[in-house]
Amino acid sequence: MKPLSLVLIFKILGTVILWCLPLLLFPATMLESLGLPAQNSYMFVRLLGWAYLALCVGYGFALREALRGRRLMGPIWVGIVSNGGACLYLLYFGSIGTWSQWGASLQFIAWGSVFAAALITLGLFLFGVRGQEPLA
Repeated sequence: MKPLSLVLIFKILGTVILWCLPLLLFPATMLESLGLPAQNSYMFVRLLGWAYLALCVGYGFALREALRGRRLMGPIWVGIVSNGGACLYLLYFGSIGTWSQWGASLQFIAWGSVFAAALITLGLFLFGVRGQEPLA
């Protein structure tokens, strides 16, 4: 299996398991028990879950092409912008202590997401943008 395929599989599985499913399906009480600050409405939290799921659909198309030995550049660039931006944004807010009042599990997921987003961005650049496979 090509490295680009592995990066995309890691991205899709991580996003769905750690972000989409919890943000879409966990009841508010469970999100709060994990350490998410209480909200008046969870509308934007749920919308974020749908947005992450929509990104995964695009990554799925890129994965299909990567498994065929081709690169679909649109989702690769979307992934670089999304993951690179998320990495910088999360790193900034983590560094200034925004998460200090969150529960330990959410802090672990947030810092893990900084690391994972950096690796995904790097992997998409190295194996997607600079990759050797033909463009789809």
